[in-house]
Amino acid sequence: MKKLNMAIVGATGLVGRTFLQVLTERNFPIDNLYLFASVRSAGKKIEFRGREYLVEELTPASFDRKVDIALFSAGAEVSLQYGSIARDKGVVVIDNSSAWRMEPTVPLVVPEVNPEDIHQHRGIIANPNCSTIQAVVPLKNLHTALQLKRIIYCTYQSVSGSGLRGIQDLEAGISGQNPQTYPYPIAFNCLPQIGMFMEDGYTKEEIKMVEETRKILHADDLKITATAVRIPVRYSHSIVVNLEFAKAFELRDVYRLLRETDGLIVQDDVKNNLYPLPILAEGTDQVYVGRIRRDHSVENGINMWVVADNIRKGAATNTVQIAELLVSEGLI
Repeated sequence: MKKLNMAIVGATGLVGRTFLQVLTERNFPIDNLYLFASVRSAGKKIEFRGREYLVEELTPASFDRKVDIALFSAGAEVSLQYGSIARDKGVVVIDNSSAWRMEPTVPLVVPEVNPEDIHQHRGIIANPNCSTIQAVVPLKNLHTALQLKRIIYCTYQSVSGSGLRGIQDLEAGISGQNPQTYPYPIAFNCLPQIGMFMEDGYTKEEIKMVEETRKILHADDLKITATAVRIPVRYSHSIVVNLEFAKAFELRDVYRLLRETDGLIVQDDVKNNLYPLPILAEGTDQVYVGRIRRDHSVENGINMWVVADNIRKGAATNTVQIAELLVSEGLI
């Protein structure tokens, strides 16, 4: 397999370091690797595949060398500025921020759901929001077979969704210290706010899930609503997904469609208390679904409980999977 020159922007962050871990585990073909971060992190050394790499400060000249592909996870502002620079110099950018997700010309890709969209890229591919990624994986086959009419999301998101600062807030709160990242203590608490509030009372995180789901499923008119909650769990997001379909179904067919979905593991044996747990999803790349049951309040509805590691499948692993797809499709 062809070896590529790769750059990682935000290499010292939680997702950036997980990029390196996932690239190692999946044996991604890399010739030369370049690590970039802010001036504060420049000069640090990171080991990768038995070799030590120096972290460089990200500047407009960083892509004046031969780079085939760049994985970005340094925030929207950095991605907007430097992602454009990299793209214009012939680099294929896979961005993990919100910067490009809703741009009409930028594919928003979950490889198990809409891999074909990758062929539309013009130098930048967006990685969806972590909660959106795990939510849409179970939806693909169900939507194709039964035609979704409405989705209700209720998320229970871990503190690592806020990066290292969120984890630090939880650990400090357990010790009785005041929060530095969240508006209220997260330890022994739940916060019904992720992101800033919009004029209609929804948070930015909730709007992301609505808009991104429609884009990934190519369903602009699909009715979706969401409530996003931060909970005192270090890793892995959990989501209650309520679905209403246009077509009637047998529950056994729902199970079959879910079991046939790539990257999805059905854990549903309530007689033996088997259902997905955040603590068991941590460190894995799959999406887990359980508590599958009819919603008796509508004619053709179901409820599901969906869990995945937000730093891996919800960020780093999905990004690397997109890079693998570029290679396998001969697009890089």
